[in-house]
Amino acid sequence: MRNIAVIGSGQMGNGIAQVFAQQGFMVQLIDVDNLALDKAVKTITRNLDRLIEKGQVEGSKRDQILTNIQTSTNLEASVHHCDLIVEAVPEKLELKQKVFSALDQCTPSHCILATNTSSISITRIASMTRRPDLVIGMHFMNPVPVMRLVEVIRGYATSDETARKIMEVSRTLGKDPVEVNDYPGFISNRVLMPMINEAIQALFEGVAGVEEIDTVMRLGMAHPMGPLHLADFIGLDTCLSIMRVLQEGFGNPKYAPSPLLVNMVNAGKLGVKTGEGFYQYTPGSKEKQVALKFQK
Repeated sequence: MRNIAVIGSGQMGNGIAQVFAQQGFMVQLIDVDNLALDKAVKTITRNLDRLIEKGQVEGSKRDQILTNIQTSTNLEASVHHCDLIVEAVPEKLELKQKVFSALDQCTPSHCILATNTSSISITRIASMTRRPDLVIGMHFMNPVPVMRLVEVIRGYATSDETARKIMEVSRTLGKDPVEVNDYPGFISNRVLMPMINEAIQALFEGVAGVEEIDTVMRLGMAHPMGPLHLADFIGLDTCLSIMRVLQEGFGNPKYAPSPLLVNMVNAGKLGVKTGEGFYQYTPGSKEKQVALKFQK
């Protein structure tokens, strides 16, 4: 399994491409937009330069790692020889199903089709293919080059051999894979997102301010980042999408997204990616500048 394709060159996609390329895999990074691909390559280059400065990557390997990554806007032409595909398009069921249906038509019969979804059912995605035994979740954490966890999610029909191969390749990447089953939110977001949503609801109800809520969770619970800051980092639109998956999947009102979260997404205040969420951010930086004030 040496020939890899990553579908989607955004924050997750370019990180996934980087970690594969660092381990000598040949990677096709595919997107519909050449500008997005150019931005992804620049991001990967900056990430590698930082790793070199820290002594975590040898400077002599930088060019070879970048050479391991080829970019393309032509899906069919780029995946016909692949052993593994990792899909990292936006968190929308219909879009992912469309991608998997297309991949099923133009990849070799042995090719494993993995999705980086953070909450959507692997089984529903696999239903669009003729190879559900070769479809699996490979949920990387953000930022991909730094975070060690890969949540490996088995769909209803995922074979033991497929799961074994993905656990193995995850370890080859220097990650720590954990196998879980296909239920809404899996483990990571089933636990994390209700906590974030509750923090947003506490802010909405006026229990405390943005910095106060984050400080309590950082200092009192030893979280490296407060839940509101983390929500900005993830993207409030992504948080809302995951809460809706949980709400639909479990049919329980406790998973209803906070009205404040819904309003912020409707207003286009999505966090770091738009420069404003619960905090304001300098363009191009993930460092928060100031906590915003919210009225009940």
